[in-house]
Amino acid sequence: MEQQFPGKIMIGSLSEVDRVAFYKKTYSHVAGGVLVFILFEYLLLQSEMVVSFMLSMTQGYKWLLLLGGFMLATNYAEGMAMKTTDKNMQYLAYGIYIFFEALIFVPMLYMVTELMGPSGSDVLYQASIVTLALFTGLSAAVLMTKTDFSFLKTGLTIGFFIAIGLIVAGTLFGFDLGLWFSVGMCLLAGGSILYQTSNLVKTYGVEDYIPAALGLFASLMLLFWYILRIFMSRD
Repeated sequence: MEQQFPGKIMIGSLSEVDRVAFYKKTYSHVAGGVLVFILFEYLLLQSEMVVSFMLSMTQGYKWLLLLGGFMLATNYAEGMAMKTTDKNMQYLAYGIYIFFEALIFVPMLYMVTELMGPSGSDVLYQASIVTLALFTGLSAAVLMTKTDFSFLKTGLTIGFFIAIGLIVAGTLFGFDLGLWFSVGMCLLAGGSILYQTSNLVKTYGVEDYIPAALGLFASLMLLFWYILRIFMSRD
């Protein structure tokens, strides 16, 4: 995702005080992204047409088409955010990314909130708390210890390709990937958070807090997806 611009001041060259200011801006935008996600999700779930369409896309090859479209849209948004220094365009890209995240979550959150009865609210609350706790803990551990987790890049890349292959195979041949797949994806998401956080100083310039927040938000939502699946599997 890295995109260099003439005169761009990288985070790694800043003083500790300026780095902290950048981190505050970045994580405040991650928090803002979560709030916008909740708003988008609420509005999408109010539309019977959207819910019906998204539920209809969860079966067989349609789910693969939906995932493919989601990956194209979110990759486009990530690329847009990094290829410009225009704040309005960066916010637009972030908004697009959040919207498509909210859209892909519609079937799962509909099942939790509408089909699981009273226990659904507890599942959603518990999964949200665990996700935020893990994200906060992992991010804090990196920022406080200043450990370099860039070595995770190769392993994460291989892991995500394997995961995509398993998802495609499971969808085409109709087998359930099960609980351990979700656990493995949580580990991948946690590794992605460690990598993204430790890589902030190498990848982003002082004004790149919006694309930095987008990258962290993506890892956060991946973690939330699979933690929620784990909690749903208990009921």
